[in-house]
Amino acid sequence: MSTNESRRRFLATTAAAGSFAILRGRSAWPADFDVEEAGIDALQAAMKDGRLTARALTQAYLDRIDRMDRKGPTLRSILETNPEALAIADTLDGERRAKGPRGRLHGIPILLKDNVDTHDKMTTTAGSLALEGSIPPRDSSVAERLRAAGAILLGKTNMSEWANIRSDKSSSGWSARGGQCRNPYVLDRNPCGSSSGSGTAVAASLGAAAIGTETDGSIVCPSNATGLVGIKPTLGLVSRAGIIPIAHSQDTAGPMARTVSDAAILLGAIAAAAVDPRDSVTSDARGHIEADYTKFLDANGLKGARIGVVRKQTTFNRDVERLYGEAVAALQKAGAVLVDPAEVPHNGEYDETELEVLLYELKADLNAYLATLGPSARVKTLADVIAFNQKNADREMPCFGQELFIKAEAKGPLTDKAYLDALAKNRRLSREEGLDAILTQHKLDAIVAPTGGPAWLTDCAVGDHFGGGSSTPAAVAGYPNITVPCGYSFGLPVGISFMGGAWSEPKLIRLAYAYEQATRWRKAPRYLPSLGLN
Repeated sequence: MSTNESRRRFLATTAAAGSFAILRGRSAWPADFDVEEAGIDALQAAMKDGRLTARALTQAYLDRIDRMDRKGPTLRSILETNPEALAIADTLDGERRAKGPRGRLHGIPILLKDNVDTHDKMTTTAGSLALEGSIPPRDSSVAERLRAAGAILLGKTNMSEWANIRSDKSSSGWSARGGQCRNPYVLDRNPCGSSSGSGTAVAASLGAAAIGTETDGSIVCPSNATGLVGIKPTLGLVSRAGIIPIAHSQDTAGPMARTVSDAAILLGAIAAAAVDPRDSVTSDARGHIEADYTKFLDANGLKGARIGVVRKQTTFNRDVERLYGEAVAALQKAGAVLVDPAEVPHNGEYDETELEVLLYELKADLNAYLATLGPSARVKTLADVIAFNQKNADREMPCFGQELFIKAEAKGPLTDKAYLDALAKNRRLSREEGLDAILTQHKLDAIVAPTGGPAWLTDCAVGDHFGGGSSTPAAVAGYPNITVPCGYSFGLPVGISFMGGAWSEPKLIRLAYAYEQATRWRKAPRYLPSLGLN
């Protein structure tokens, strides 16, 4: 699609939703370059040939955030922007002129979920007023690696407060700091998952890409709901040091982007280059990390690939069933060898023990994180957070409570037999008797399933009502999961997930990219107020 065609399409679609215009930026912004849906390689090419600077690009995103997030459709996906972003951009522009770019992220503005520590003029709060004003003593390892790659840390995204572990009656995308984040496709629909702000912001082109985090579904679910590519990596591929935790047995950070290519670029930047002494699980990644995941982008990558097709627990609704069927047919047309069906053994048999493990680890891991913040922090333990929420219930709990926090606080140490038994069961059923078993039995390269249903109506009074999801086996196993758009239900995005064994990111990226190139489902959001189905 040409630049002019893209511009006309954007103006036409947003006019239908209230004439939310895209700001072209200041005079430094080139008239022939459109930031909407612009990929990282296109941005780099424009900077290489002098049509664009990092400063102009950063200013364009800041202006777009002002127009789209704070005003216009009022997406509420950004909690704060980096007051040093433009100065950093100027420095990187000077470095480019003097030495050339560091790599593909040089001068590229990237957004971070608000549970990813940065030691700068931005705060890190997990969306909670209990951590308002908190500046951690050191960057997270993810932030350190992004800075080293030349990325501009543009801002912090809204999220489901405390990564959606406070209450089982929560509204995803709501935090006391940011309010309710909205889905840019249809504004009264939910953006899903705790990385909701990252999903909405990237879908709306408020940054080039974003970092999300996942314990179970919080990268792939918002990516599904906002038409993005999301990569939930193998546990240990990306360091969790300096990320506000839920549970060390499942937590990981990962990229959220508009294309597989952009997600692969970002994954290469944040993957641990060596064992991180602040996160021991990175030792498991020795010999499995790639410096450049874009070398696995192969449009013919599905030819001869053996793909297992999950059929059970996939009938989320009629449209998802239809779109999934079309996606499976597209895989076969692109040359994949299908094993249909190929069900993941024991799926659903460890749901209760998964929550048990998460609650135990939440207490231990959050207490350990809060202890790193030093004496100036107003909360130092999970018990302190619970007390803060009770004292500030009018602001912190206007719609839902903190029953999961209270259950976690009641748990004992990680030496308890109940915890150790639940963790052992989860790993056995999800790994060797689960994903490993089905992958080995049929000699599969990957397993596919619908990522989830279309976005539901946001309802603070009732809470979330998911239309189904497939994230749990890979999440509990700690194995990789990549979601790619596979169509639309009433204009709401739906994705297909590619899941594999440990450290199979290169293979999954190859398959996901080939599917993306064969189908090209991604469309920019239209910011409709509602579907008007009634």
